[in-house]
Amino acid sequence: MNVLVAGVGNLFLSDDGFGVEVARRLRVRGGFPAGVEVVDVGIRGVHLAYQLLEGYQGLILIDAVHRDGPPGTVYRLEHTFDASPETAGPALDGHAMSPDVVLGLLHDLAAANEIDPPLRRVLVVGCEPAVLHEGMGLSAPVAAAVEPAMRAVDELINLLLDVPEGARS
Repeated sequence: MNVLVAGVGNLFLSDDGFGVEVARRLRVRGGFPAGVEVVDVGIRGVHLAYQLLEGYQGLILIDAVHRDGPPGTVYRLEHTFDASPETAGPALDGHAMSPDVVLGLLHDLAAANEIDPPLRRVLVVGCEPAVLHEGMGLSAPVAAAVEPAMRAVDELINLLLDVPEGARS
């Protein structure tokens, strides 16, 4: 299985840069099994949708996720394909695309090219933001969540690759 780990977010909106920072730190650390690619997508949602057409079966998105928890809470979520995906239509803004819009665009691109969407599973490692206004740098609780998020990504990679717990360091 080919797995794409994608950090998304806007570095200029404080905690929205969480996914980008986690992806950066994962890339520096390295040590991923064959078939796993880690990228900093940032705000390039259209690019991500096109990249996913290249044949990834699993996607792990890392992003700031508002779910009403305390700032810095790390969430593990799974995107379900139960509902038909929706894109933003003609007003599609390539710099303001939520993961749902990216997956909807992927669905539309695959249909337009007469191919099946390649993704079997989409998992999300999210972090409850504290600050989303203009500014660079993560707030203290979100910065503290980077290491736990990295561990969560490692665990989800093992899950997608069906690696037994403890079999990979």
